[in-house]
Parts: sequence; structure tokens; C-alpha cells
Amino acid sequence: MEDLSVLQDELARAMAELGLWPADSPWVRRAAETHPRHRFAPTRLWSWNGRDEYVAFDRGADPEAWARLLYAGPYESTVTQVIDGMPTSSLSCESIVADMLDALDLEPGHTTLELGTATGRNARLLAERAGPGRVVSVEYDPHLAEAAVTNLTATGGGVEVRVGDGAVGAPDRGPYDRIISTYAVETVPWAWVEQTRPGGRIVTPWGRLGHVALTVAPDGRSASGWIQGLAMFMPARGTQSRTWEQVHDEHPVTAQTRVDLDVAALHEDANGLFALRVIRPDIEVRTAATEGGLAAWAHDGRSSWARIATEGGPATAWQGGPRRLADELAAGRQEWQAAGAPALWDIGMTRTPDAQYLWAYDPETGPRWGHREVPAGERAA
Repeated sequence: MEDLSVLQDELARAMAELGLWPADSPWVRRAAETHPRHRFAPTRLWSWNGRDEYVAFDRGADPEAWARLLYAGPYESTVTQVIDGMPTSSLSCESIVADMLDALDLEPGHTTLELGTATGRNARLLAERAGPGRVVSVEYDPHLAEAAVTNLTATGGGVEVRVGDGAVGAPDRGPYDRIISTYAVETVPWAWVEQTRPGGRIVTPWGRLGHVALTVAPDGRSASGWIQGLAMFMPARGTQSRTWEQVHDEHPVTAQTRVDLDVAALHEDANGLFALRVIRPDIEVRTAATEGGLAAWAHDGRSSWARIATEGGPATAWQGGPRRLADELAAGRQEWQAAGAPALWDIGMTRTPDAQYLWAYDPETGPRWGHREVPAGERAA
């Protein structure tokens, strides 16, 4: 069995060498080193086999593989639960844990609500900063909640863990100074804004590609702020969309055409890929190198898909379903370029009682995308 404390030290050094520990929040590194990943990891971890399924690694049967999954590197998360072949919980990669805690701007004494307890490690780090009795964490899965309580009790207690729907929050303990979610949402629940004090901060993953920090307005009737960084996040339980493969297998090819979309630019420029998520929020896109060049796979989670490939010349798109997603993405990229090609850091979000939209450069005067009415069930009373 590899020495876990040595692996933790190696991870901390790698974070430091890459400049990933936040300089403005030195408490984050201290808390992470005081409460290392292995103290919160279950005895079974999971890894994608690169083809068609997640494979389990048990600590007792293969302790070295288990340890390598846990300490794979600053940018690698560790899958801790798989249900029906899909990952449903994880220990987030160390870099994004640090980045989101830095974005939260947490101070001692801040009342804090966390949505998505998982193994309990993030709640432990929050409590290390905010103080005992200042953190409430809500977990949808009762089995995960039970394990988190065990982990948190063993590492100092002082965190209240509840089983419930994170979208509802925990109104009886609010208002909060800070709210943080560890899972991705498409629409920020208005309950989170209502339960945050004016001037308070909400940090949450959005769209599974990045995370945003919102500040609640003085009148409490809106929250607005900037995108903070990129990372892949699991969605709220029960909201997982269908995979590209599932959509593709049910809808045959209906078109094969040339498309004016630079796949290489998407593959190499995270800003452009994120911008497509902003401008066409219902389309999921991923890119990868192939034997012949580069390819992009897009789907809407329901009935339409596209595969776009290039071997150095014009891109070819194979598309299925009622929509032409490759053409929609090409139009979205042109729209982004016409807006001045805003980078990730130029994009922000605003949530009002009845709508949510993203904008570039300035929340009042900049271009807006995704302006939509929030479903009636999610609106403010």
C-alpha cells in the first residue's frame, strides 16, 4: 500500500508548482492539508475503462490502484459512486475545490449552506474556515449523507448534515452569508437567492462546464456575478441528460454535409467551447483528437445529435434527429465572434425572480444570451 500521506504531500506540491493554491485565500491550502482526501474516501472507487463502463477498485483488493485514483493529480476528480452505470458522486479535483472555495470569499463566522454533501470533505473545509456550528449541508442521497456524517464526526464534527433536495435549501437556518453547491445546475434555484443575505455570495457550477459567483443585490431581488473558472461537474441527481451514444443509437443519420465550423479552434480554445454552451445552452459538446484529425460530438439530450470531423480541410458533419446541431453550433460561434469573442472571464450571469441570463462585459449594456423565463414552479412567490 502506498503511503497516503506521501501522496497527499505530492498533490499539495503539484498544486503549488502550478500556482493552483489561491494566494488570496491561504486558509484553503491549510484546510486541505489538514483534512486530506483519503480521510473522506469510501473503500470502493471507480474509473472509466476508456471504452464502455466504469470499473470498481476496492481498497482491500487493490490498495495501490485505489490510492492512485484518489491522488491522480490536481485536475483529476475521483468517482466515489456509480448507479446504473453512471457516476453520481465524486471527490472533486483538488484544483476546482480550491478555486471554488476561493471564489466563495468565506470568512470566519459566516453562516454557510452547502448543497451536495457527498463524502463530507468540502463541508469539512468550509467548517474549518467558518467555524463549528456555522455550516449546514444538504445531501439528496441518504446513504451518502450517513457516510458523510461518519467522516465529519471523525474529523471534528461541527457540521449539520440534512437529507433533502438541495434546490429547496434549508430555509429554517437562513439567511446565510454564503451558499455553495457542489453539483451543476442549469437554472440557479431562486430559493438560494432568497436564503442569502443581501450582499451575500452564491458559488455554483453552471452548465457542467464552469462555475459562477453571484452576489445578492441590496434589495434581495436579484443576484449577479462573473464566471470564475472551467471544470466538468456532475448535475443534480435525477437531471442527468441522455448521452450522445443513446441519442445517436435511436436516431439514424439524416444529413451529411460540410459545415463552417473550426473543430480545431473548439478543441484548443476552452473560451470558445464555453461560449457555445452560453449561446446554445441546450447543446452539449465535447471534442477529441482522432486517428485522422479532430472530431466534435454534440447532442441535445433528447432527439438530435451531430458528429463533426476534420482532417485538416473543411469539416464534415453527420447529423441525426429533427435539429441540425452542427449548423446551430456554427451559427453560435459566428454570433460569439460578432460579439467580440468574449473570453470566459468576460462572461457573467444574472438571476432574477422570473428569469436567468448570461451576458458579456457588462450586465446592463453587454450582449445577452439564454434570457429565458424560469419555469413557474421555480419562480419566486
